[in-house]
Amino acid sequence: MAFDGITTNCIMQELNHLLAGQRISKIAQPEREELLFTFKALNEGSNRLLISANASLPFLYMTKENKTSPLNAPNFCMLLRKYIGNGRISAISQPSMERVLCFTIEHLDEMGDPAVKYLYVEIMGKHSNIIFCDKDGQIIDSIKHVSGQMSSIREVLPGRPYFIPAQQDRFDPWQIAKEQFVEQILKKPCSVTKAIYTSLVGFSPFIATELAYRSGLDADDSTAALTQADVERLYDVFRSLLQDLSDGNFSYGIYYDPVTGAPKEFAPIPLTIYSDMEYKTFSSISEVLEAFYAQRNKHTVIHQKSTDLRKIVSIHLERDRKKYLLQKKQLADTEKKDKYRIYGEMLHTYGYAASPGDKSIEVTNYYTNEPFVIPLDPTLDAMENAKKYFDKYAKLKRTGNALSSYILETENEIKHLESIETSLSIAETEGDLAAIKEELQEYGFIKKHSGKKTNRISKSQPLHFVDDNGFHIYVGKNNYQNDQLTFKFATGNDWWFHAKQMTGSHVIVKSENKELPDSTYEYAAALAAYYSSGRDNEKVEIDYLQKKNVKKPNGSAPGFVVYYTNYSLVATPSLAHVTLVSDK
Repeated sequence: MAFDGITTNCIMQELNHLLAGQRISKIAQPEREELLFTFKALNEGSNRLLISANASLPFLYMTKENKTSPLNAPNFCMLLRKYIGNGRISAISQPSMERVLCFTIEHLDEMGDPAVKYLYVEIMGKHSNIIFCDKDGQIIDSIKHVSGQMSSIREVLPGRPYFIPAQQDRFDPWQIAKEQFVEQILKKPCSVTKAIYTSLVGFSPFIATELAYRSGLDADDSTAALTQADVERLYDVFRSLLQDLSDGNFSYGIYYDPVTGAPKEFAPIPLTIYSDMEYKTFSSISEVLEAFYAQRNKHTVIHQKSTDLRKIVSIHLERDRKKYLLQKKQLADTEKKDKYRIYGEMLHTYGYAASPGDKSIEVTNYYTNEPFVIPLDPTLDAMENAKKYFDKYAKLKRTGNALSSYILETENEIKHLESIETSLSIAETEGDLAAIKEELQEYGFIKKHSGKKTNRISKSQPLHFVDDNGFHIYVGKNNYQNDQLTFKFATGNDWWFHAKQMTGSHVIVKSENKELPDSTYEYAAALAAYYSSGRDNEKVEIDYLQKKNVKKPNGSAPGFVVYYTNYSLVATPSLAHVTLVSDK
């Protein structure tokens, strides 16, 4: 769910409850577009308010976690410390249903007299900002400056007046009358959801869709098709939602995809549109936002940090695939070698019939009893032509043998790089990336720098799950971990799972010499499908067998194994029915 006006209203009520009357103990700016306020409450330790105006991930919520700040505070942070470093939060308000919070902060000015400042937090996607204003609404400074060249609607610069851009043709949800709702919103020539989110301040398309579902309507229903009963029901649902907001009747939770187990949406209200999804409740909207954005930010940060490694792998894969196609073409050209051998043999048998200067000779192939013509070099006699053809045959045979070896090497290198590519797609920590980088260095894809070699096992550990039946399941996140799990950790009677003819993780189920229930096979197979290159497929075929039947060829790349007897099943990629265990 977007950080819309509904979420903003919810966080406003929570912050008023927690921070009204609290004094600011510390102000930090851990990231370029991020602020961290610390408040010290009696007998409660420290409360922290984290605010981000990052265009791709804007948010604000309360947190217990601290963040490391730069040694030299940025100018905006220093300005806030100067004016409101020991200020008191007197109120937090939300203009209309805008995605804006206004912090009213009381402090003492340079003369020791009471003064007031305002800190506006705008959570508006790429337009997000944190703006500091004086008592008259003049901008003192902002975390992001917006000049007239950047925006023709509003400048955000020191000395300019602060205002929220007018929402043209949009109504304040708190003020709109029923007649306006019916006549000016539900008479727009478009779908019900579009009519709502384009007409009401702070209402996102998602909330508009939720209102339609609660009213028993389809999100794409046209307003022209609404009956009077539909209109009455929709308006009642709208007013009910506003009443819940006014009364503070919130439901804090995150909806998880039942197939992948990944967080799908967060919401401060129940979502009937996601009634079929798994739902986890939290005690506050801040806990919801912290959990949701932590996972989102974690993925974003790791993806950004893996960009260089992805590029390296992509370049090598492209080269190898082109080389493979060229080698296959050259190998196909060597298939004519047997024709030259037969030419040579036939000339040894029938060459006496050729006259000097002949450009060809017709003979009968004693292998097939069919006549055919052998081209000749008129400057050579029959035996010299035969030797020439035998030489061509020998050269092509040597080339074919060499190419077969080269093609196998190229195939193995492509598989190795594809497995690394899959490891990058499931990497979750910087330790995972470090292990992958070390593998790329060890196999010459990245230049290895001299220095002390680190212990790759300490950088990152395999994933450890416990399924609903109590069995422990381990998943390798890179090729080194795959080898470690399969050949160092697993015992002979443990069960081994892997996506069939795909790159992916080795999955080990510790059997503890017990017979596994059918459902555990299914859960482990779902994990093997999820942590493979087939993660986005609806179904993935999984091979499974006992570990004692898995072998590693000498000299093969990490993660590469062979097996000759196995069972198979088809699984849907999923993290359902398993719980991640921390082994720290």
